[in-house]
Amino acid sequence: MNTKVLSGVVLAAVAVLLLLFVSPSFRQGEPGVAGSAPPDFTFQLDGRATRLSELRGKVIVLNFWATWCAPCVEEMPSLNRFHQQIVPLGAMVLGVSVDDNQQAFEQFIREHQIAFPNHREPTRSLAASYGTSMYPETYIIGKDGRIARKIIGPQNWELPNWAAYVRDLTSRQE
Repeated sequence: MNTKVLSGVVLAAVAVLLLLFVSPSFRQGEPGVAGSAPPDFTFQLDGRATRLSELRGKVIVLNFWATWCAPCVEEMPSLNRFHQQIVPLGAMVLGVSVDDNQQAFEQFIREHQIAFPNHREPTRSLAASYGTSMYPETYIIGKDGRIARKIIGPQNWELPNWAAYVRDLTSRQE
């Protein structure tokens, strides 16, 4: 096989891999974490310290984000509306901001009228314990307290498939 043909085959293979990597189906979920227990942490919910593990029995959409992350900011309005849509189903969105700046975080929450609970964790150690290093990244945790799905990158949470997915998870028996 000559060098030109071999180079063409290698370039084609790389192109196919890149296309697979950026395709929406790849970014919609990472099966490797499904079924694992999420790292537990404490956050404020309705004015009291709450552990993630105390929310067992609810479906949790755990979103890691930051005010300086353009895709996170773009995703936030649909995530906010999604939270309001899924609360009656026995589910909720829980945000974890990796912002260093407390004021910027609080101002963002106020200005964008974010309805779902948020926890600021500027050390990023919580995100790292989940395996998150790029934002936004979301983990859907089932009623059984285990990770059902990991979603990499921003989403339009108002698409019907997300509500159907959460509805399915909330209707399952543990």
